[in-house]
Amino acid sequence: MITCEKAANICNKSQYREAGFLERIQLGLHLLVCKTCAGFSSKNKQLTSLCKQAHLRTLSERDKAAMKQRLLRDLKE
Repeated sequence: MITCEKAANICNKSQYREAGFLERIQLGLHLLVCKTCAGFSSKNKQLTSLCKQAHLRTLSERDKAAMKQRLLRDLKE
């Protein structure tokens, strides 16, 4: 049986479809016996769903660099 910490890591990997077949089996077995991790997994799925619905976007690398320069300039003033 895997630890709760390992289950949380696999749960997070599963969220991004990075968990392997064996890891998903281990997680499933763990969730059958650990209600705390089952709750975490459920909340994690809800969060993923909400993020997808929100159509979140990130800044481009160029915009990040420009923002960093502005922040550094403002700190010097």
